[in-house]
Amino acid sequence: MLVTERFAEDFKAEGLTGLSGFRPVEVKRVRRKRRGPKHGPPPTYLLVTAAYGNPALDMERSRILSKTPVACSWCRYVGPDAIDGLALEEGTWKGEDIFRARGMWGELIVSERFKRFAERHAMSHMALVPIEKYVWDPLGLLHPEQPPPSSSNQ
Repeated sequence: MLVTERFAEDFKAEGLTGLSGFRPVEVKRVRRKRRGPKHGPPPTYLLVTAAYGNPALDMERSRILSKTPVACSWCRYVGPDAIDGLALEEGTWKGEDIFRARGMWGELIVSERFKRFAERHAMSHMALVPIEKYVWDPLGLLHPEQPPPSSSNQ
């Protein structure tokens, strides 16, 4: 994941945890979307990695629809068809402020402390959803559309 140098400085200054690396990247080219005067040079970006390994989904309390059972008790990945809320297993989260939970590889989970940090810094490029209200349903399996009422000629 790429973050700006300013984000990295603020993240570290507030004592937040869960990101590592902070290696600078070289921006080779910037494409503008609109015509007009050129803006100054792009900000300095850093490559970071989110923590992974400690926090784990509680597969009993999480509401995950999947055709396949959990094959690996450590990674807990099931290839979900739909998700209607998640929960972390007690004792696995060690307080990281940003992380990827075992069982949920593709999404970043953040702490309340990170949420307050994002609000203070007016970060509007992310949607923060409480973990228990997280919904992912690309096939409409959780709430299929109701069929239209049949019309009867009586």
